[in-house]
Order: sequence, then C-alpha cells, then structure tokens
Amino acid sequence: MGQLPESYQLLHLETVDSTNEQARRLAEDGVRVPHWIVADQQTAGRGRRGRTWDSPNGNLMTTLYLPVALTPEQAGQLSFVAGLALHETVRHFVGDAADAPDVSVKWPNDVLIDGAKISGILLETASSTHQQVAWLAIGMGLNLKSFPDDTPYPASSIYHATGQAPDNVQALYVLAQSFERFYQQWKSVGFASILTAWRQTAFNLGQGIIARLETGEIEGIFEDIDETGAIILRTPDGQKRVISAADIFFTNIGA
Repeated sequence: MGQLPESYQLLHLETVDSTNEQARRLAEDGVRVPHWIVADQQTAGRGRRGRTWDSPNGNLMTTLYLPVALTPEQAGQLSFVAGLALHETVRHFVGDAADAPDVSVKWPNDVLIDGAKISGILLETASSTHQQVAWLAIGMGLNLKSFPDDTPYPASSIYHATGQAPDNVQALYVLAQSFERFYQQWKSVGFASILTAWRQTAFNLGQGIIARLETGEIEGIFEDIDETGAIILRTPDGQKRVISAADIFFTNIGA
C-alpha cells in the first residue's frame, strides 16, 4: 500500500488525545528518531489558536515528530513545506484531469478544494535555548471522509470532491513521501525555492482579503508574500502592510 521514507518510524494509534501531544510525550521520553504518528481517532484534537479540531473516524489525523535542532525561523518555514506536501497529497487523490477540482493553498498553509478548506496544520515546539527549538511537531489534519458543517468558512473532503475516500494510512504514506521531497528541497536549496513553489499554488493571489488580527481587521489586496513568508497586503489608501500572523478571509467568497 505504501511506505514511509527511510529513517522515519510509524506510530499508528487507534485512539489518542492528540497526535501532537503524543509527539510531546516522545520528546519527553528522549526519543531521537523521527516519527509519523497517526491516530484513527482523537479525543482532544486542536487547531490553531487553541481551537478544537474536529476528529471523526475516517479522516487523517497525523503529526510528524522531528527531533532536530532548528531556529524558530526555520521551524516556521516548515509550515510552508507541510502546506505544499498536503497540497500535493490532495492533488494526488483528486487527480489532474481538466474537470478535476481546483486545489490551492490559502495563506499560510490551509489546502482548499474549489475554495473550501480541506486541511489544517498546527506547529508546536519546545525550546532548548532562546535561539533554538529542541524538537518540532507538525500536526496535520486532512478531511478524507467527512468535514465539519459549522465552520465560519466553506469546508470539504476528498470524498465530497471525488466520491471516494482513501483510508488514513494510505493517505499518510502519500503525505509522508510528499513532505520528504519538499523537506529535502528546503534543506538543499533553501526556503526561497519553497516560497516559489508556494506562490504557484496560492489561492486568490492579487485579490481582496481581510486579515483578522488580535487587534482588529485590515482589508486590502493580497499582493504577495515576502522572503520570510509573511503576507504583503496593499490597503485601499495605497499603504503596504506586512503581516506575519493573521486569520485570512476572502472578500469575494467569504472563505
């Protein structure tokens, strides 16, 4: 059915509180081998900013545990690597025929099918010093079979788009191989190459967006991303705003 890239181990759990928490436990136990952790069910899955992540059976709930020393900046760059890997994984399952659904990435790393969210990513780390993290957990959720219907944005799943849903381990193998390709590209060529690939998948680049920050909202045109991956927004009065963290909504579709 598939396999993981060399040097990674698989930890397949029937039930867990969250795969990111399991990664934290591996770190606390001193495990130094990279793991892909996958759970059939999560009882306490979570998304960005402390939100609950819906975790029904049949969807992919996984965390890549990387026990490697990184700077905080490097750790953040790997969220773009993960977004590209998820994009490639979704494209693998929906196909690339002329009538296939459109697959794109909403800044910074949510994958969309025809403008509807199908995945999410949550990075968590522990610092060894103020300049380095001791390990990184990249939590990824992908809607294979079902999707929540109570979100403030459109959502979808592989099954909804194609009528078929791969099982979670099959999807994991595809994701792991995709991640490894982009990860090796990042290590050998650098982050700029990842950003170039990301721009080619970007959803609504050049269109109107609303950036929702903790201090309020900013509306403007999504012009580009800079060399750090921050979004460049042009406000109606012509000012350029560089935003490194925000929830993004699109003014034309409400996503």
